[in-house]
Amino acid sequence: MKIVVDAMGGDFAPKVNVDGAIDALREFDDVSIILVGPQQQVEETIGAYADQRALEGVRERLTVVDAPEVITTEEHPVMALRRKKNSTFVVGMDLVRRKEAEAFVSAGSTGALMAGAMFKIGRIKGIDRPALATLLPVPGRPLLMVDAGANVDCKPSWIVQFAMMGSAYMNRVMNLEKPQVGLLNIGVEAAKGNEQVQQTYALMEKPQPFEFCGNIEARDALAGKCDVLATDGFAGNVLLKNTEGAISMLFSLLKEGLMGSTKGKVAALLAKDTFKTLKKSFDATEIGGAPLLGVEGAVIKAHGNSNARAIFCAIRQAKQVVDGGVVEVIREEVARLSTGAPEEEKA
Repeated sequence: MKIVVDAMGGDFAPKVNVDGAIDALREFDDVSIILVGPQQQVEETIGAYADQRALEGVRERLTVVDAPEVITTEEHPVMALRRKKNSTFVVGMDLVRRKEAEAFVSAGSTGALMAGAMFKIGRIKGIDRPALATLLPVPGRPLLMVDAGANVDCKPSWIVQFAMMGSAYMNRVMNLEKPQVGLLNIGVEAAKGNEQVQQTYALMEKPQPFEFCGNIEARDALAGKCDVLATDGFAGNVLLKNTEGAISMLFSLLKEGLMGSTKGKVAALLAKDTFKTLKKSFDATEIGGAPLLGVEGAVIKAHGNSNARAIFCAIRQAKQVVDGGVVEVIREEVARLSTGAPEEEKA
């Protein structure tokens, strides 16, 4: 399996991307990685990897492809893709389009990733809009939210497609036999919400290739009431960032409270291991990134402030998407829907 990694994406490029890629090669024997970026700079970064002896063991599975141009988050995505033909996005995604690699991972511009995936790799036939899917950083039962910000204004039929793609991901990557799909709303009743959500609910009630469990309020989603949360990208991104902010604030308040007294400090010391485990269960770094579902290849968007561990996890996630055949399953489900196959054949 070949995975392309954008060496220049994110706030701490290229070091964290190179380190994360080498760490992934050390972990996964069946993976080869293509780093795209300014060749000399990337090669020098590889040469500075901390464990050179370990690097020697995987170096033959690590390739550098020259991509001297970088698209920044300040640039207009479509215009930048047209103007910078030798950017990491264009060069890397062309490798996936030509089937010279199965996946593309980047911590760079979300807009450029979305536009590049649509125009370079291409949408799965029958999918109107690709969507970002993210595992919310909540403990226990995993929750995948689709869309997490790629599509701000959505038609109801798009959200239904998001639900179908999210269900396929949870089935094939997270090994859930029948993922429960909920629709993000301000109440559980069918008549609640704006016109967009009400129309989406009506479509989801019809026979679909996923298990629809009704409207889900944000507080109930985080309590594990569903496995997939379908929504438009505006509400999804607000929920995602609010969740991350609330978790960060909770740990800050907890630390402040415990460190404010001798008893608190003793309690914190006694519960140190428990706090570490709890914090790790909320850590978005371990998730790695958000898969862009609906395109003809595995595309993973890592967070802009990713460290080497987060890049490693994003590469691991790309591997899981490829191994699980998520793209193929989505393609098959769309084909069945378009031919009007009976519901029992879709199960």
